[in-house]
Amino acid sequence: MRRFFSPRQLDHAPLQELHNGGFTAYAESPARAEALLTGIGEVEAPADRGEAAIRAIHSADYLDFLKTAPARWAEAGRPGDVIGYVWPVVGRRPLNLDRIDALIGRYSFDASTPLTADSYDAAYWSVQSALAALDAVQGGERAAFALCRPPGHHAGADYLGGYCYLNAAAITAQAARDAGAARVAILDIDYHHGNGTQDIFWERSDVFYASIHADPATDYPFYWGHADERGEGAGAGATLNLPLPQGATLGAFRQAQATALDAIAAFGPDLLIVSFGADTWEGDPISHFKLATPDYAVLAADIAARGWPSVLLMEGGYAVEALGANLASFLSGF
Repeated sequence: MRRFFSPRQLDHAPLQELHNGGFTAYAESPARAEALLTGIGEVEAPADRGEAAIRAIHSADYLDFLKTAPARWAEAGRPGDVIGYVWPVVGRRPLNLDRIDALIGRYSFDASTPLTADSYDAAYWSVQSALAALDAVQGGERAAFALCRPPGHHAGADYLGGYCYLNAAAITAQAARDAGAARVAILDIDYHHGNGTQDIFWERSDVFYASIHADPATDYPFYWGHADERGEGAGAGATLNLPLPQGATLGAFRQAQATALDAIAAFGPDLLIVSFGADTWEGDPISHFKLATPDYAVLAADIAARGWPSVLLMEGGYAVEALGANLASFLSGF
């Protein structure tokens, strides 16, 4: 299997985040990618395919914010990384505010996702890795993997959050559609719900989104991912959420994944995109499922057995010491 990663993805290195009421070291650190690299062997650097695929998903004003916010933050005399501290009440997002403090609230949904001067470039190359994996599959590979770091599934068309800035899964899905795929499915098996991916395709029938994740009644991101969220308009029925309780083990997860795969089979995709998170591991410091390292090979084999051309993208996972082994286990299933 071909694997893609750019060293420029390591440049994004915020110092701290706001977590559980206090500042702590940033969990989505470059050490994650370095650990993941130990589990996948030789990688290829992606070619630069430009920004067109990114602009097909993310709004121009949001991209401008990502690129300019760190400099504007510094010009306003703020020290350190860009971190929001005020958010508008739902439905109240005036477009005529230009103060950097207000713009952060407009284009984000949490305080755990700081921006640095290198964040956009790192996220850009994360996307380029995903697009390279798509190109490999379109060229005849059965499956290809992109080490997407920073991750992407929490990022919406015009907002960041959950350590995510650009939504690689959504960008890859749209790029596949633009290249001729009639129907694309996304299977999200990260511990946390991929709210950004869901939002982007909420009213579309050509991209099916299925997610297995911790029940948002107890876990981040709280406001998305409940079982009754099924899409709207043309997208009604094209979203499937399968939340699980904390403590879920392989049996429950595998059963939920089978349900998701059956729904994807009924949809009939030309391409499958897998948003894989290793934060479902039993020792993850911020998550609460109980999957063991060998379980990932089982789950991956179940996906691979369906036979769809597959682009595999890395999302979360924060137990640095186990990331390489967990990823190696997952890829072995393909």
